[in-house]
Amino acid sequence: MNEMALLLAATLNAGTVLAIAGLGLLLNERAGIVNLGAEGMMLVAAVAGFATAVHTGSDLLAFAAGMGAGALMAAAFGVLVIWLNTNQYASGLALSLFGAGFSAFVGIGYVQERIGERTVFALPLLADIPVLGPALFRHHPLVYGAIALAAGLAWFLYRSRAGLVLRAVGESPESAHALGYPVRRIRLAAVVGGGALCGLAGAYLSVIYTPLWVEGMVAGRGWIALALTTFATWRPARVLLGAYLFGGVTMLQFHLQGEGVEIASQWLSMLPYLATIVVLVLISRNPAWIRANMPASLGKPFFPGQ
Repeated sequence: MNEMALLLAATLNAGTVLAIAGLGLLLNERAGIVNLGAEGMMLVAAVAGFATAVHTGSDLLAFAAGMGAGALMAAAFGVLVIWLNTNQYASGLALSLFGAGFSAFVGIGYVQERIGERTVFALPLLADIPVLGPALFRHHPLVYGAIALAAGLAWFLYRSRAGLVLRAVGESPESAHALGYPVRRIRLAAVVGGGALCGLAGAYLSVIYTPLWVEGMVAGRGWIALALTTFATWRPARVLLGAYLFGGVTMLQFHLQGEGVEIASQWLSMLPYLATIVVLVLISRNPAWIRANMPASLGKPFFPGQ
């Protein structure tokens, strides 16, 4: 039972990174923008958050720095694709490549650095429950914050006027523009907000989850988070569920290695990415279901007045 509790705890931790990033990308896509630069944003945010934690010793400032770095990169992307009408896919890939190179350059001096002693979190009374306590109630507050974020985003999208306007912009920007809504500004706000969440995920990875900085430490999580939005059919609760599913697959490889299962480590390392491909293939078998849930203007430029 202790092994299962440890696996469940590790799943929640690993899934938190994917959940926060996936929710940020979902916010982008609900507004009709596809941002393929999540990997790069998370890398820059990871080194920004780690450097801030090293110099200040404050996790909150580190998270703020990560969110700021992610939002800044997303804003640059937003200006390119929303105001200058550059290709969203090419711009996103360029952002991802830039983030990988820039983070490697900036992070050279932090490879050997270490953050101070980490605070151990535990919910009073609940943390002492056998099995469930270590599995569910001894996590960093941001683990529970990811769950609250998913619930808050679901409320925002489906229960608030602002969320309705955002979804209208993603479904039919021409109609929203005709009604007087500033489509480009709304899209830019969604892109910047999504970038900030990707930045928070990157900072959590380097400050809490690891905590250290090494080049390329995001290791494809940005791409998995991007796949999560399709897997979840653009719904926050499903993003959260998918994040824990992929987080569990990621942690399973280490659990199996620890149990001495005789499987080549290369095969175990492939598990998260193999699971991503399998899920996307299964979803793609029903394109009508995807079209019914996908924002109608996703990935398409908006030209006012046309």
